Amino acid sequence: MKKLNKKKPIIGFSIGDINGIGPEILIKSLSNHNLTKLFTPLVYCNFEIIDFYSKILKKKLVYEKIDSLNKIKPNKINLIPITNNRINVNPGKIKKEAGIYSFKSLELSTNDLIKKKIDGIVTLPINKKNIQSEKFKFPGHSEYFAKKTNSKDFLMMMVSEKLKVGVLTGHIPFKFISKKLSKLELIKKINILMDSLKNNFKINNPKIGILSLNPHAGEDGMLGNEEDKIIKPVIKKLNHKNKNVYGPFSSDSYFGNKLYKKYDATFSLYHDQGLIPFKMISFSDGVNFTAGLKFIRTSPDHGTAYDISGKNQANNISLDKAILLNLKIIAKNG
Repeated sequence: MKKLNKKKPIIGFSIGDINGIGPEILIKSLSNHNLTKLFTPLVYCNFEIIDFYSKILKKKLVYEKIDSLNKIKPNKINLIPITNNRINVNPGKIKKEAGIYSFKSLELSTNDLIKKKIDGIVTLPINKKNIQSEKFKFPGHSEYFAKKTNSKDFLMMMVSEKLKVGVLTGHIPFKFISKKLSKLELIKKINILMDSLKNNFKINNPKIGILSLNPHAGEDGMLGNEEDKIIKPVIKKLNHKNKNVYGPFSSDSYFGNKLYKKYDATFSLYHDQGLIPFKMISFSDGVNFTAGLKFIRTSPDHGTAYDISGKNQANNISLDKAILLNLKIIAKNG
């Protein structure tokens, strides 16, 4: 991958929904020289948007406007415009043009990532419904990246200093969860988590706690049989292959008794099962990481937060952590 001065990686930023808090937290994070000295930022966004929010924040961000990646300047914040059209910014408002703009930023940055012109990508929050179009028919970033890179096997992970959580089914309606649960899919996704812990986080012989689908882990079949028919056989099979997976654990007692501290990662079967406890424990400093892709993608663990957009209330700690995790994994991958 392309490096500047053989040291600093280039991190691309897709701007997300320009009416959400993405531009605000980006300005706050990139105003921290102790952070930006570690890499070269490349923001896929028109300068008018950055200037608009800079005035609200009363924080002038010094940047270089470039029209080609060949003109990237080391030790500078680089902005590359994605349209010649006038941009209307409406903090807190859901506007179709904002959805179109967020996709253009995502598309350009992803294309450069695939071409290895940048070393990693940090995606700012999108409105998952507003961004939908003929080119974007996905429930989220992870699915889009998987399709763009022909990565059939990927896993949504939430990462913080306190815990790591992998999610089997991701962004799907609750009624479809049990239909997606199979031995083959479970083994595949657990292996992605295991490989990521080893390769991206350099954890030798990682231990993973597996959560159950039903209350009280099925209560010996009284409350559901997925544990006995699917989850336990998978755990047994993986144990026979010398993989340290344990469970299934009922999620209430697992998190209530802080059993997650005994494991290098937790494997949840559906979105809210993993993300509710994760955000209760690590909301301000959690990071979304997509494991199994051919490149490094991270993002803050929150959404557009329209209710506080344009009010200088948004906290950028999660974005800082997303940047640092991106850099950390790039360094470990060598």
